[in-house]
Amino acid sequence: MYRSGAVMAWNVFKFCTALRGLGSIMILLVLGVVGVTYYVVVITNYGPILAGGGGGVGVFDTLVALFVIALFHCLLVMLLWSYFSVVFTDPGSVPPNWRPALDEERGDTDPLTASEFGSSPADLPRSRIRFCRKCNQMKPPRCHHCSVCGRCVLKMDHHCVWVVNCVGALNYKYFLLFLFYTFLETTLVTLSLLPDFIAFFTDGEIPGTPGTLATTFLAFVLNLAFALSVLGFLILHMSLVSGNTTTIEAYEKKTTPKWRYDLGRKRNFEQVFGMDRRYWFIPRYSVEDLRRTPALHGLEYPTQPDLDAQEF
Repeated sequence: MYRSGAVMAWNVFKFCTALRGLGSIMILLVLGVVGVTYYVVVITNYGPILAGGGGGVGVFDTLVALFVIALFHCLLVMLLWSYFSVVFTDPGSVPPNWRPALDEERGDTDPLTASEFGSSPADLPRSRIRFCRKCNQMKPPRCHHCSVCGRCVLKMDHHCVWVVNCVGALNYKYFLLFLFYTFLETTLVTLSLLPDFIAFFTDGEIPGTPGTLATTFLAFVLNLAFALSVLGFLILHMSLVSGNTTTIEAYEKKTTPKWRYDLGRKRNFEQVFGMDRRYWFIPRYSVEDLRRTPALHGLEYPTQPDLDAQEF
């Protein structure tokens, strides 16, 4: 019975590793949805109105088209900026030969001694330190091993196949901004294409060829589906941010009156988005927030150049 369970667990991890192959496919899928949406909104629908090629276009229609196209491009830039920031930003790795000064995981404040680290993996049951048997190294507080990436990730939230990367301490903000701008963009597209969608099922006249009508219908359905699903994820993750909890911790932690890492909503928010409000809505951190980031996650870098060399 034990042998069967071990084989089943091994197969699951092999499946997780195979998810790496979906990387380019998922990126192409995201870019494909963006391309179809851009074609429908800008090229097919509102671009001709703004160019005055439709004939008899009023001033109001021109202003609406200008507003939609301008807002669409602004949101699209922020969406893609946030998306590729999540894709290409390391979520947070454990520094080589890292050792904790305190047992923060259990809330202890007494300094750790050399004997408490254990001399071998066999000593781990008697040790106060979290240890990853797959990476063969110690794990900082709130650190988890990702079976897809094959390494431990700081403050890991989950592995997202859409961004082909883990979502962790150093790119969680970018992931949330990606959800935020995706929701705004898909909502704008849904509302701007809603009149055509309604006319599609009524006797209303819709300009365009059968091909453009089908593409418009597809873009509306896709953006409506993404808007509704992303809204649910956005609400979920903002509730986690307000309590300074990750998706993994929400399932793992015991029910207690007070979560150890809950610092209050304001400080919890600043721990993810930074203290400089000018950077809250862009996928970047201020220099001061970059210097604070290692300390927030229980890490210490030996010298300032090492800290500056990290990519956040």
